[in-house]
Amino acid sequence: MYEDSIAFPHLHILLKHVGRRLMIGNFSIAFYGMVIALGMVLAFVFIMLEAKRLGYKQDDFMDMFIFGIIFGVIGARIYYVIFSWDLYKDNPLQIFNIRGGGLAIYGGIIGGTITVIVICVLKKLNFWKAADVIIFGVLIGQIFGRWGNFFNREAFGKYTDSLFAMRIPIDAVNRTQDITAEMKAHIVTVSGIDCIQVHPTFLYESLFNLCLFLCLLLYRKHKKFDGELFFLYIGFYGLGRSIIEGLRTDQLQFAGTSIAVSQVLGISLFAASALYLWFAHYRKMVKEWAAGKKS
Repeated sequence: MYEDSIAFPHLHILLKHVGRRLMIGNFSIAFYGMVIALGMVLAFVFIMLEAKRLGYKQDDFMDMFIFGIIFGVIGARIYYVIFSWDLYKDNPLQIFNIRGGGLAIYGGIIGGTITVIVICVLKKLNFWKAADVIIFGVLIGQIFGRWGNFFNREAFGKYTDSLFAMRIPIDAVNRTQDITAEMKAHIVTVSGIDCIQVHPTFLYESLFNLCLFLCLLLYRKHKKFDGELFFLYIGFYGLGRSIIEGLRTDQLQFAGTSIAVSQVLGISLFAASALYLWFAHYRKMVKEWAAGKKS
């Protein structure tokens, strides 16, 4: 075991010398940024191809993508700052230090969604049709973005000795406040290096998002109405995230409580989406039944 290694001991996997950045002379490029940039490029390519397949104007989706990214990042930062205010109240200028970390995916989704709605209103486009395309790009970004957490040694879960347990040297952890008392009670020393053993929640969420992406990809030609894919994404992502969030040690919580914001929001979105999808399918069946009687 090395100080920059990451291991999955029960899977007999040892990843040696997992760096955080690529050095080109005196210039460094963080792997976190590189995987996010890769996800953005692939998301853009997919959105453009899907828009072309459906006969939509690609320039409109280019605008949605570019402005959605900009205001999505702003939304992600605002969301994080609101629920982590204690970190910024004494030094508000740190709010603008995004390089120091602190972006929340739900804030990004909210900011991006509002942006797409505004663009659709201005361009007189159908938001639901656009949303059924855009969500695939969002999922691609999420799939790759979680691997940025892997390189940063962050967004991991509680202590575990399960099959997928991930072992990280303590000195490599990005935020020491994420190391719980239970982790400290189960420190594993390998080759003289103290390590914690945790749930790789970044991996759980990345794989969950990949499965959701593939399921929606297969279903997209069978959707019954515009917006269905959007609500399926919002609902199932909310459900999956609420489960995975329960394992994490870096939860954003409501002030003065131990209630995780993402769990409450995720469960609420799942319930709201399920209700809307049921209502939309029921309304469609009624219309088809009424049309059949008239004919």
